[in-house]
Amino acid sequence: MNLSSLFSPLADLKLRSCLIRKQGRLIFEYYKEPRFKDQIAKINSCTKSILSALICIGMEKGVVPPPDTAISKFFPELRIKAEYRSVRDTSGHENGSDQRGIPDSRKLDITLEHLLTMSAGFEWTEFGGRNSFPTMTRTSDWINYVLDQPLSDLPGVRMEYNSGVSQLLSAILVQATGLSVAEFAEKHLFGPLGIESYQWETDPQGFHTGGFGLWLRPDDMLKFGQLYLQQGLWKNKQLIPAELIAKSVKPAIPAEAPRRGFYGWHWWVDSLSAVDYYYARGFGGQFIHIIPSLETVVVQTHDNRKKKEQPDIFREYILPALMD
Repeated sequence: MNLSSLFSPLADLKLRSCLIRKQGRLIFEYYKEPRFKDQIAKINSCTKSILSALICIGMEKGVVPPPDTAISKFFPELRIKAEYRSVRDTSGHENGSDQRGIPDSRKLDITLEHLLTMSAGFEWTEFGGRNSFPTMTRTSDWINYVLDQPLSDLPGVRMEYNSGVSQLLSAILVQATGLSVAEFAEKHLFGPLGIESYQWETDPQGFHTGGFGLWLRPDDMLKFGQLYLQQGLWKNKQLIPAELIAKSVKPAIPAEAPRRGFYGWHWWVDSLSAVDYYYARGFGGQFIHIIPSLETVVVQTHDNRKKKEQPDIFREYILPALMD
């Protein structure tokens, strides 16, 4: 395994950083500039996998209910609106269930697991088309915006990438724990991992952004990946139950086209040449890859802000070098 051959392509592709840890030992370290080593930067949608970990911790502590729990437990307005619609239906008025903002009793079937696997069924286009994600961030109440979106599918049928459902999970965690998401993270995840430098954006109601908005150092991203590689064990303490780690990174639903592989609980799952791996993925080239069979964690960060397709650096360069 000659990883020194990676330096040239990583520099050409303008990566901000790349760290590789195998069997607990740092075997490769690259920074575009030395200052990036200690500088926090946006990890974008890798935030979703951090949130998944916090939900798992909450489940283990008994404050977050089981994954089959209906989200109406936390958003009772869904039930109230559905009951109001039922009265309207029986009175002979047209219910208009295909219009945005009209209560839909099918939303009562949405569970925590549907949010985690992005299969809640909301009609949503993250970017382009209806441009749901940018529209959400321009509203005064992100939670209401997401809950008011019509359903295009029954819950659990199809994955549709949706940062809005991540924001619902953030709000649920706050309701369940009585702490802000960042406070809960500091107490049960960041603190034990020694993550001290970070920033985390919030929505207009003060909920930390569940689908993006977290800033971390590359080495702290590596710690998080190592925690998952070690099945939730860190310095002889089980931070996340191994069974919840396994469930959260298990292929749960096929990824929506054109994405490849499967989706778990806010984790992507894929394979190359019979080597299975799972990963956190953020816009602009932010990744945390975990390859259990190789006992390896790989972190990539990038400053790419262009929407055009970029090479899959992990599959084209890094993983083949690790498998060599």
